[in-house]
Amino acid sequence: MDPTWLSNAYLVADRAGGTAVFVDSGAPIEPLVAAVQRLEVQVTHLLTTHAHSDHIAHHEELERRFGTTVVADPAEDVAGAEPVGHGEVIETGELRIETLRTPGHSPGMLAFAVNGEVCFTGDTLFAGSVGGTRDAFEDLRRSVMDVLMGLSPDMKVYPGHTEETTIGWEWENNPFVRVWRGVEPEGEERVYVAGAEATLIAWSPDYDGNGKGWVRFADGRDAMIGGSRIERSR
Repeated sequence: MDPTWLSNAYLVADRAGGTAVFVDSGAPIEPLVAAVQRLEVQVTHLLTTHAHSDHIAHHEELERRFGTTVVADPAEDVAGAEPVGHGEVIETGELRIETLRTPGHSPGMLAFAVNGEVCFTGDTLFAGSVGGTRDAFEDLRRSVMDVLMGLSPDMKVYPGHTEETTIGWEWENNPFVRVWRGVEPEGEERVYVAGAEATLIAWSPDYDGNGKGWVRFADGRDAMIGGSRIERSR
C-alpha cells in the first residue's frame, strides 16, 4: 500500500514456482518484485482496474521488467493495453480470471474475480464504503448492487485502497448498500457541497478517514462525494 495515496498493488500467484499476475501498480513495487523472486513465479499479466495515477504509477516499470501483457478496459486509455470487456476470462497457469466491468468511479473500471475465490474491486467497492462519483452515480449503483453484490457472500474482496473485506460483510454492513437494499432509510440532513445545498442520504467513514457522503442536490441529482468536500452542521 502506498503510504500517501493508500492505494494497493497486488501479486496473485497460483502456486510457488507457477504463474502469477499483478493487479495495479500504484504502490511501492519492491515488495512485489521480492515476492516474485521468493516464489519463483512467472508473471504473465498486469491487470488494470482503472487508469487513475494512483493505480498505474509503476505500470511501465513492471511491464519493462517482466514483459507482462497489460490488460485494461478500452475506456481507460492505458497505453499498449490489451482491451477486455465484461465477462471475459483470462486463463494463465492455474489462474482463471473473470473481468467484471464496474463503471462509476471511472468510465471503464474493471474488477477481477480470480478462481471464484477473491475479487479485486479497484475503486468501486471498499471496506465499508464505495468509490466517489459526481456524474455517473447510477452507473456506480449498478456496478455495486447488480455486479459485485451478485458474487458469493464468501468472496474475499481486495479493494484499490486499504483493507480487505468480503461481499457478505459489505451486503450486511456497508451503509450505502444498506440504503440501496431498502433496509435503512434515506437520511435527511441538510449539507452544502461547494456552496450548493444538498441532502445527505448516507454517510461512511471511508478508507481515508475523511468520510464519504451520498448527497442529493436540489435538482434531484445524486452524487457520491468525498467527505472533505461536504460541509455538515454537526
